[in-house]
Amino acid sequence: MSERGINNYSEVNEFILIGFQVRPELQILLFFIFLLTYSMVLLGNIGMIVLILTASRLNTPMYFFLGNLSFIDLSYSSAVAPKAIANFLSDSKTISFAGCVAQLFFFALFIVTEGFLLAAMAYDRFIAICSPLLYSAQMSRHLCIRLVAGCYFCGCITSILQVSITFTMSFCASHVIDLFYCDVRPLQKISCSNVFINKMLSYSLSVIIILPSIIVIMVSYIYILSTILKIHSTEGQMKAFSTCGSHLMVVSLLYGTVSFMYLTPASNPELGKVASVCYTIVTPMLNPLIYSLRNKDVKEALRSMLWGKKGFL
Repeated sequence: MSERGINNYSEVNEFILIGFQVRPELQILLFFIFLLTYSMVLLGNIGMIVLILTASRLNTPMYFFLGNLSFIDLSYSSAVAPKAIANFLSDSKTISFAGCVAQLFFFALFIVTEGFLLAAMAYDRFIAICSPLLYSAQMSRHLCIRLVAGCYFCGCITSILQVSITFTMSFCASHVIDLFYCDVRPLQKISCSNVFINKMLSYSLSVIIILPSIIVIMVSYIYILSTILKIHSTEGQMKAFSTCGSHLMVVSLLYGTVSFMYLTPASNPELGKVASVCYTIVTPMLNPLIYSLRNKDVKEALRSMLWGKKGFL
């Protein structure tokens, strides 16, 4: 690390996360909204993980990936939400320098890992629909583990690079972060360094992460759509579409908000905060609902676990 980067540790002891600048009574309202949403994130994702681990009918590659998706959603939301919730009731709204570094590291780790995992899930759906007779052989347990491990590896490398790029800047100008968690753009905004190179590196890193994943997803679904259109039965087409619908909704939610946040000019900070709320707590809350409400196997497994075979949802 450069001498300037080393000096950062002595220059900055903490940051102030100002979050949403609203009246005190609205801060209380936001506290309860965030608390309720985060509680649903915990309940939904932990419930999905437990269900996948305990239900034998869900012992398939698709649900192996889905279990990891729930763990990742839970993890990156937990990197951000608890501190944001606590700050709504705090006058100081501070986060330590080390806490800021850790928050950015873990958030970047899990959000990038999720992007690559969604690409792996698209490949899984491609094999399941386009080569159903070879699905069990091609999507072996060993391959699934390697794909997930690769997603975490890419996320970890990206997170290390992003944190290194960000915290070699000097923060002597201001310690006030115009967001409810530590992120790259607001940290660049308060730096008194020349951040042009940092911005270009961060932007390039975002493009390198997002584009390959989107390309894999798009190519997979082009082949999937082509295969579905060749199915003569309407029932068969609907069944094939249903296995992809949940995944496409999750992809749209995540990539839509993340692309808006990181690949567009930071012209409206308040709109950026709304987008941040969407992908830090709203999307992790919705993902278990999307997969449980639209998935017959998950509903059957949940019914069996809660009420037994004679119960009903």
